[in-house]
Amino acid sequence: MLRRFLCSCSAGATSSSPFPLHSSPSKKNVVFLGSPQVSASVLLKLMAASEASDAIFKLAAVVTQPPSTRDRGRKKLMPSAVAQLALDQGFPQELIFTPERAGEADFLSDLKGLNPDLCITAAYGNILPQRFLDIPLCGTVNIHPSLLPLYRGAAPVQRALQDGVTETGVSLAYTIRALDAGPVIAYEKIQVDDSIKAPELLSILFDLGSGLLIRELPFILDGSAKEKALPQDDSKATLAPKLTSEESWLLFDQEATVLHNKVRAFAGWPGTRAKIQVSNSKNNGFDLLDIKVISTRVCHEDVKTSDKDEILFSGDALQIPCAGNSWLEVTELQLPGKKVTRARDFWNGLRGQKLKKQSQLEILV
Repeated sequence: MLRRFLCSCSAGATSSSPFPLHSSPSKKNVVFLGSPQVSASVLLKLMAASEASDAIFKLAAVVTQPPSTRDRGRKKLMPSAVAQLALDQGFPQELIFTPERAGEADFLSDLKGLNPDLCITAAYGNILPQRFLDIPLCGTVNIHPSLLPLYRGAAPVQRALQDGVTETGVSLAYTIRALDAGPVIAYEKIQVDDSIKAPELLSILFDLGSGLLIRELPFILDGSAKEKALPQDDSKATLAPKLTSEESWLLFDQEATVLHNKVRAFAGWPGTRAKIQVSNSKNNGFDLLDIKVISTRVCHEDVKTSDKDEILFSGDALQIPCAGNSWLEVTELQLPGKKVTRARDFWNGLRGQKLKKQSQLEILV
């Protein structure tokens, strides 16, 4: 019997489900592994392809992260975006697996029982041990949102944006035990605009990646993809470590372009924060204010000021002096406990109070 790993957060599939519990012997068994919303978009396309009249594969199972309390203050366990999509599409609940770790003996036993020909991962968020990789006959392939071997790791899109890249892409590669180091089956490049943020770029790249996957699936399943897959040049590899909340501070002793790229990269989670000073007429001093910086751009005009620390306002943006005589323009921000607001509304609410940037030393202390 297949062991159920999914908590009962939603109703199970109905008898009219288009996904039978047993695959046709003439079609290959494919198992999908993913967790966030970008993974769900890949799963949806994979499901559609599996239902085509000329489909050569069946979706045998879905593997995802266990239910969690994703939103702040929420106590109820919620399924991952992938699990929710699978349930909404009528996929059998007993074929949705949510192991804490992909190396659990019970899970691996059930996976073997499915006789998978191929496993596909897209932002699954769990390390796959060799015992897992040895199970599917055609191996495991991964959609990775970078041009491998560049940006191997957990945050390729975010680190690429932080570096200010103007070109990136998505790779379809075989999974091996080394981190994102398997042979590349196919890739696609795109140009990166300096206004795009991480969540939007992630969505674009996984959409492109799902197209690569559907196109290459016949060759992966017949084994010919392994023959043409190109080994990565490890000497050119760069790493993309997971973001941390401690990195979210903006330090204005850096140039505006560096800070703008960080705002784009850290959009969503963990976001970017800054400390600024607000004048206090009662004591003729300044109070410290923490803000979350939502949207920015680099000022390309020559800004004149007599105070190198003063924050100005022009057009629709706060203008913050940065290193190298550069200026960062903040167009949207958020105060603690408040909703996101436009810089213009925030400035009007100051009623003449002056703003100054905070020094790096004071932020770190």
